[in-house]
Amino acid sequence: MRQVSSMPRLVLPFLLGLPLAGCASFGGAALVASSAPPDLSGPAASAIAGDMVTKFAEQVGPGTGTIILKPDGSTFGQALETSLKSWGFAVATDQKTSANKKSIPLAYVIESYNGQVLARLSTGDVELGRAYAATASGASPASPLSVMQRG
Repeated sequence: MRQVSSMPRLVLPFLLGLPLAGCASFGGAALVASSAPPDLSGPAASAIAGDMVTKFAEQVGPGTGTIILKPDGSTFGQALETSLKSWGFAVATDQKTSANKKSIPLAYVIESYNGQVLARLSTGDVELGRAYAATASGASPASPLSVMQRG
């Protein structure tokens, strides 16, 4: 029996994220356009959003500021907003917050690759990435969580 290394599967999300790493400009609360495929099922979008927000809350903590989310109208965008609110995050989709509140711009990219769904959440301070096995009835993590913290 031949044993296959899981290293290529672990490296893949990092390599796919490199071209996107420079796309986000968070100075002045500017966000890249978030994107998710329209064919992602509602249950899969909810499962991915729920898992990513759980991990996001571990890194950022709810109540630390208002999340600025640029809506794209996708099923995932709606599921992400719902999940953030259920975790106690204040969410502004019009990109306006009061001057005395800390704002946290949040962008996401959801891509299909090799039968998996790659999910990435990015703020100015932290970036989370993970691959998922998605079906019409849900999704489950297919890789470890990747966390990158900035300065």
